[in-house]
Order: sequence, then structure tokens, then C-alpha cells
Amino acid sequence: MRVSRFIAGSFSVLLLVSNLGAQALPEGPGRSWDISLWIAGATGEENRNSFGEAQIISSGVFVGKIMTDEIGSGWRRGKFEYGVDLVPVFVHLRPESLYGVGVEPIILRWNSGLHSGRVTPYIELAGGIARTSSNLPDGDTSNLNFTARGGGGIQILSANQQSLDIGCRWWHISNANLGKRNPEFNGIQLSLGYHWFK
Repeated sequence: MRVSRFIAGSFSVLLLVSNLGAQALPEGPGRSWDISLWIAGATGEENRNSFGEAQIISSGVFVGKIMTDEIGSGWRRGKFEYGVDLVPVFVHLRPESLYGVGVEPIILRWNSGLHSGRVTPYIELAGGIARTSSNLPDGDTSNLNFTARGGGGIQILSANQQSLDIGCRWWHISNANLGKRNPEFNGIQLSLGYHWFK
């Protein structure tokens, strides 16, 4: 319940920021590729109803492709982007230490066409898999897990068509019954990334 209220509040903030500006950010012609390096930290619950039970650090490379011209009107105006994350760093810090890698082959992002100065919001949904050095969580679970996340953030655009990305998402990890038990990680992920638009 607390997570759903947090997500609803996050979207409200994004809509408020969207309404602050009425013009699209300037973009150079043909800049349809989006390449980013990012790092993220997450905290959440796995086996107990404790939001501070488990922490995960991850880092990787995002490659996105702008699929549409700017469409919509008012606060709904923006561009649809499809992307992929490669996650060579996946570190489960507690309650046990695990290392792994992951990939998110499906990232659906809506980049708002509205802005306040050089700040523009986005929302996104993503799904993928993570493989760890041992079962996650510990026990008769699985070392192959599926990931799903949803949320949004802001991009702060620089004059040379690069941007700083600050994101906040709900993140879910579970093994879809590949193991005897299927405990779920449910938590909040905060991320920081830097984008180059080509």
C-alpha cells in the first residue's frame, strides 16, 4: 500500500513539473539515438515485511532509440523511446552478498516534450532478467530471476545535447517459480545516469 501511494505521488510530481513548461526542449536534427551510463541503488523487502531488509547496487549501459516524432498535446506531449539495458554490475549487499549480471531487453520510455528551463520529466516501464552467483534470496530459490520496474525521473539537458538523468522507480525481482520458493524483492530504486544523444 505504501509503495502504491509513493508511485502515485511520484507521477503527480512528474505531471506538475510537466505543466511548468510549454515548449519542447531544443534538439538537433537526426538525434534519435540515446546512449547512457548509469548507476543505481535499491532498498526493499524480500522475506520479511521490512523495507530496509535488502539492498542492491547495479550499474550498466542504456541504449535507446527515439521511435516517434513529438506527438500529443498539452501535458501529454512527448516522444516514445524504446531501449535496452546491459547490466554488468549487479551486487546484492544484504542480507547476503551476491554478485551477478543482467539485461533488460524491454524498456518503454515516454520523454515529455514539456520542460521547466532545461529540466524535462520522463516515465518508463522495463523488464528483464538477472543471473547471480548463487540463489537470490538465499535458500531453495533460484539464481535466475526476472525483473520488472516502473517509475520516472527528470533529465537536465546541457547545451551540447547531453543530459544528467535522475530517476526513481518501483523495482520487483522474483524467479517466477523456477525455484522451490519464490520470495520477491519489492523496493525503490534510485538512479543517476549521463546521456549522449546521437
